[in-house]
Amino acid sequence: MSLWSFVSHMPPEQFSGLFGEFPCNLRSLLADWLENQPWEFITGTDSFCTSVAGALLSAMVEKLRSLASSNEQQCQVLQHISNLENTYRRDPLRLVAIVKGILEGERAALLKRDRHLPLSFHRRQEELKFGLDLQRLQHRVGEIQALQEQWKQMGDGTRALLLRGGSGPSDLPALILEAVKELEGAKLQVLKRLHIWKRQQQLAGNGAVFEENLAPLQKRCENLVDVYFQLQQQVVAVGRELGSDLLSRLLERLNTVLSALVESSFLVEKQPPQVLKTQTKFQASVRFLLGPRLLQASAKPYVVKADIVTEKQARELALGGYSTPESTGEIVHNTVALEINSTSVTSCATFKNMLLKKIKRCERKGSESVTEEKCAVLFSTDVTLGPGNLPFHLQALSLPIVVIVHGNQDNNAKATVLWDNAFSELERIPFVVAERVPWEKMCETLNLRFMAEVQTSKGLLPEHYFFLAQKIFNNSSASPEDFHNRSVSWAQFNKEILPGRGFTFWQWFDGVLDLTKRCLKSYWSDRLIIGFISKQYVSKLLGPKPDGTFLLRFSDSEIGGITIAHVIRGKDGSFQVENIQPFSAKDLHIRSLGDRIRDLAQLRNLYPDKPKDQAFGSHYNKEQMGKDGRGYVSTAIKMTVESCVVPRGPEPPVSRSPGLPPHQLFGHWREMLLGGWRAAQGGGVGGPWERGWEEAE
Repeated sequence: MSLWSFVSHMPPEQFSGLFGEFPCNLRSLLADWLENQPWEFITGTDSFCTSVAGALLSAMVEKLRSLASSNEQQCQVLQHISNLENTYRRDPLRLVAIVKGILEGERAALLKRDRHLPLSFHRRQEELKFGLDLQRLQHRVGEIQALQEQWKQMGDGTRALLLRGGSGPSDLPALILEAVKELEGAKLQVLKRLHIWKRQQQLAGNGAVFEENLAPLQKRCENLVDVYFQLQQQVVAVGRELGSDLLSRLLERLNTVLSALVESSFLVEKQPPQVLKTQTKFQASVRFLLGPRLLQASAKPYVVKADIVTEKQARELALGGYSTPESTGEIVHNTVALEINSTSVTSCATFKNMLLKKIKRCERKGSESVTEEKCAVLFSTDVTLGPGNLPFHLQALSLPIVVIVHGNQDNNAKATVLWDNAFSELERIPFVVAERVPWEKMCETLNLRFMAEVQTSKGLLPEHYFFLAQKIFNNSSASPEDFHNRSVSWAQFNKEILPGRGFTFWQWFDGVLDLTKRCLKSYWSDRLIIGFISKQYVSKLLGPKPDGTFLLRFSDSEIGGITIAHVIRGKDGSFQVENIQPFSAKDLHIRSLGDRIRDLAQLRNLYPDKPKDQAFGSHYNKEQMGKDGRGYVSTAIKMTVESCVVPRGPEPPVSRSPGLPPHQLFGHWREMLLGGWRAAQGGGVGGPWERGWEEAE
């Protein structure tokens, strides 16, 4: 979304004095277009900035002319065009300053209100800056070319005199130095974008949205390499005038730029599985962004090789220790040709049939287990590039991989990968990752993984995080605020066994993920499952409710189980809350959750007071009646539970809710949850269920 789409809904008084020479209705007319121009990066008054400002003025006028033909206020638009041309044609940089001030004021107002700007805004700004920097570079190359033409027409004595003077428009060495400096800056921008792309690819391993398209980055690399070749030719052409020392330094700097671009543009486009089981086939692909532009025809095709390397070897590679480490395992079908696709204009090597035959374990650190040991696949090749047939050794490391030999190691291996993907830094020593992270960051990670794994748009709510915090920190008496500034360790996540249990926090959470993905996706997406709630708090919620009120919660004592908790109320008002034995995925494949709920007559209303047939009716399977096609009488599996003796005791207040229309049920559910929370907290307000359901609404 554009900045204007946010700003236009804010009170006009927040922008008093912002729109003077440039009227607010003109800003509205040019909403998105105005924000997609590099106003804030035009910072000088030289010929380049002046020419860009003039081009922007002309483009603005053309944009308005196109709008005039379809706009009801045609006369007003034409008047804007006349004013712009009369006011700024002789000084387009003044227009740049005015628009820049307006956009800065709008951003400041939005920051004051929201404390942040949309991510799309930062992405667009980065693209605009690179685009303008590239234009500046190309403009600089043109200036150097023009000066070289002038130099050709001068005598040796005149050129020597100009070089000694070092000033004026004929100062070619200074102009070349400035161009090389700008090229180095643009290169850093490209390398940063490549690092960001790799980081986003890693986060996608946990379920984050990922823009995989590498075409824009390939275009950036190609543009900079084009500038490199032009500058190199220009430097060599005037080498005698520059002197051997300056010539050598300039060529060295240019070659450093080329090497960085070439080596960074060889990357893993499709990652191998991050949990890799031996004797199992897998796929991966690498892409060389500069391949279509630089690879020279060869008698034999260039071949990319894949090897498995340890964390120690990966670290040495990153530090430049050596380029061809010994493989720590044996990969079958590990060589593939690096091919150029003329249709898609890409250069890729696609490994379709690899298999890790065996792995040599390395010495582990301290109490580190096999499933905490990280390694990577190293892809490498030797090529010759460009007109000079320059030799390059290209290599790219995959994301960290945990190698397992048995399926029962999968769960713990996934924990190692999840932690590394979520909490590693943009640029790091392989594969260093923090041992402790903020609990809020962990919540974001769990939610991301939950939504991606279950394939649902309904994520975790604040009250769910509260229960998870109580579980991982083993503190059932804390308030939600007590966890805000806490940090969680890797040991708490997947090393330490939960008190009174035989599993870690992650093993339990992963069991919930698997169960929900396989059997409960539609129930969760319809918000029929509270899920993450303690048995003790369930009693507080259901205690005051009518007989047969129930809710669904994930088992706290078993991995991958869901249970039905329901209240049984005696004639004398006494009650007890029963938790039915948890159902596993195997149970729910035999008979679905919806059908099990239908089977149990003692279940009447989903908490707080929604009739179960209304809540679960769409999840019931049609029961087959009569005889089947072969003449047999149909049979059916039904679930029953043993009745329980209800203890006698004082009758608690019973809250009976009147029937509500469907559109009010969700809000009423929230109110009843609030009541339960307040009762549990001694009448306090503002508990986690209140905030969570407000967010859901």
